[in-house]
Parts: sequence; C-alpha cells; structure tokens
Amino acid sequence: MSRPALRGLYAITDSQLLAGDKLMPWVDAALAGGARLLQYRDKSDDPVRRHEQALQLKSLCAYYGAELIINDDLRLASDLQVGLHLGRDDGSLSEARQALGPDAILGATCHASLDFAEQAVRDGASYIAFGRFFQSVTKPGAPAATPVLLEQARQRFSLPIVAIGGVTLHNAPQLISAGASLVAVVQGLFAAASPAEVETRAQGFNHLFNRL
Repeated sequence: MSRPALRGLYAITDSQLLAGDKLMPWVDAALAGGARLLQYRDKSDDPVRRHEQALQLKSLCAYYGAELIINDDLRLASDLQVGLHLGRDDGSLSEARQALGPDAILGATCHASLDFAEQAVRDGASYIAFGRFFQSVTKPGAPAATPVLLEQARQRFSLPIVAIGGVTLHNAPQLISAGASLVAVVQGLFAAASPAEVETRAQGFNHLFNRL
C-alpha cells in the first residue's frame, strides 16, 4: 500500500483528555473522519501500557490507511516500525533517521524558528512543525508563531509543513492559506462529548483542505 500524502488533519492524542476507555473509540472516529496522521503522545512512565496502546493504534491506522507517529520514543517507534516525532530537546534527528531508516516518517518541532527548521531538514526530517499559533492547552509555553512564518517557510522549504497550537475549525483556514500542509489538532478534535462528534470535527478539518 502506498503512503498517503502528508496533507490534511494530523490528530494528536492526549493521555489526560483521552483517559479511561476513550482512547481507541475517539481515535477510531478521528481516523474514520479522515485524519491522515496520528501521533501517539503519552508522557507517562508505563512502557508496557504505552506499547500495548501503540500497537492497537498501529492496527487502527493500517485499517484506515493512515500513518502512526510516536512522540519522543525512538525505541517504541523502532519496535513497531512506525514514524517518530521529536521536540527540540527530545533527541537527535540524525540519529533517529539512521535508526529508523530512510522511509520512516520523522517529524521535528521547530517552534517559531526557520533556522531550526533548516537544521531539521538537513538532519533528515520528513516534515517540519511550527507553533504555537494560538492559545494552547497542550503547549501553553511554546514560542508564538504567526501565519507570516508559515508563508516564509513555504517559500524556503519543500517539505510538508505542520501548524500546531490551539488550532480549531474556526482558525485553521488562515493557517492552511498561509502554507500549512497539515494542521495538528488535540483539543479542537478530541475535546468532544462523543466519538460521533470527533468524526464530524475530523471531517470538517479535511473539508477545509478540499476547499483551499
């Protein structure tokens, strides 16, 4: 099966938001609604549970033709042969690329720095992520980025560009218009009352890419 294009909705899980038995049904709904990438983000110190959950998520992604990305855990990503996303202080991109091979999706957090994005490209990133763009529960202290930064990044880089940080259905269009290939969403997707609402939101985000 060919890899889907890195464009559209990038769903990111949150272990507190999706606590209890929410993780799988809420993620299933996001993928059914058209999420192209799914990042499993869990900062807990329970490696057995994280491995089990990631394995289940890998199966879900395979069913929907989406890609699973692991946040900040090279060993887990390597074990499951899936993608990896690294923050600026989460490890070496070049070492991760060497460990995962040339075909794995490898993402890099660049905050609001084009210079760091340049380095990430040299180190083998598959996509570069900028943010936060709006007030964010998940990343409240991250440096603020602007749509102008996206425009500059689009002119400078050929890699897919991810916009993250407080993204909603209301504010996503300006990010897509400015050059975002994907919008990464946590609260705006998963802070929903039901899986049905998650699926509706996911469909809404993907419709934005079809219109713009």
